[in-house]
Amino acid sequence: MAASGSSSASAEKSRLLRFTGHRNFRQRLILALVSQRPVRIDGIRPDSSSPGIRDFEANFLRLLEKVTNGSHVEISYTGTSVLLKPGIIAGGKVVHDCSLTRGIGYWLEWMVVLAPFAKKELHLTLKGVTNMEGDLGVDTIRTVTLPHLSLFLPLDSVSTLASSLELRIAKRGSAPGGGGEVHFRCPIIKNLSTINFTAPGRIKKIRGIATSTRVSPQMANRLIDAARGVLGRYIPDLYLFADVYRGEDSGKSPGFAITLLATSTTGAIYSAEAVSKTQDPGLPEDLAQDAARMLLTEIAGRGCIDRSHQPMALLLMALSPQDVARCTMAHPTANAIQMMRDLKHALGVSFKIANADASAPDATNDAESEGSDSDDNDQDTMLKTLKKPAQFAVSCVGINFAGFRKVG
Repeated sequence: MAASGSSSASAEKSRLLRFTGHRNFRQRLILALVSQRPVRIDGIRPDSSSPGIRDFEANFLRLLEKVTNGSHVEISYTGTSVLLKPGIIAGGKVVHDCSLTRGIGYWLEWMVVLAPFAKKELHLTLKGVTNMEGDLGVDTIRTVTLPHLSLFLPLDSVSTLASSLELRIAKRGSAPGGGGEVHFRCPIIKNLSTINFTAPGRIKKIRGIATSTRVSPQMANRLIDAARGVLGRYIPDLYLFADVYRGEDSGKSPGFAITLLATSTTGAIYSAEAVSKTQDPGLPEDLAQDAARMLLTEIAGRGCIDRSHQPMALLLMALSPQDVARCTMAHPTANAIQMMRDLKHALGVSFKIANADASAPDATNDAESEGSDSDDNDQDTMLKTLKKPAQFAVSCVGINFAGFRKVG
């Protein structure tokens, strides 16, 4: 009996995922749920003046407990260590009040990934701040994140699903008072489809949404005019509209924001957003111009996946069927690189990364063979790199994660 008890304890210890630090906190908890392995995160802000997890991180843990069934969370006395023993992703109807120190996107971004694998269809209602600097806004999640998720949903099941994949914004709420409310609904599927998205294409249209709460509706129009002044020089198919909420639906605090997205001929989506600050809102013209320039920078980076959605795409590629999933990406962000490392640790999935621009070295060699001056060659190479940034072909073999959907 003692021997069997010690062997089971050692087996449980070998399955334990161990991480250090507060960065990538949410994605590591999500990895624990999809891998069904307990996770322990130590060293959470040990040297800070207020060590341990923040209120929004504890709030995220509470949401995971609501969405799952049988999950067990242990937080150390100092708050610098968290242990999660995952249960099944149950789904169902969930209502959650988010912390007002982060935007709703902090919670919703990763719930979007979990929802298709739930046991029952997820109907999630989140209340809090709809747009906040540093987190994905609800407009970005509705217009960019959900289309990215749709790339991995089986085409044959999308048309026959009991309900559609949707995000409805019932109320908007700016920081610090919040008061926003969104309703997210996601169907359950048997498994994902394997992605093969290698052609970024050319930009064919740009769309945008300017929102305002508890301020003059003219603020949204000023955002639109300023953004159109920057983007109108590059493309004629440009449509920006104002979404102004009034009364109880406009939350408790004044604020304004703009979300921009560009769509390519192959379906690639690039996005950028800017939100007014609580203490110093600034001019809406400056905010819109910053957002427009960020969108142009995002487009210049190329790739098929928006850079802010690289970690999500990598996780879904790893959970896809046991076939080679391929995707062309811009230069990986720090979060994407860490996601690849964590996926190797948790699921054993390795990614192959190759240069997608196979023709770039040939052009450089041709220039050098002409016998021109080396300084001119270096300058030409730099200009070509700036004009056409490197793209990376990322591929992996999935684990065919089927989720917790009832059979029959």
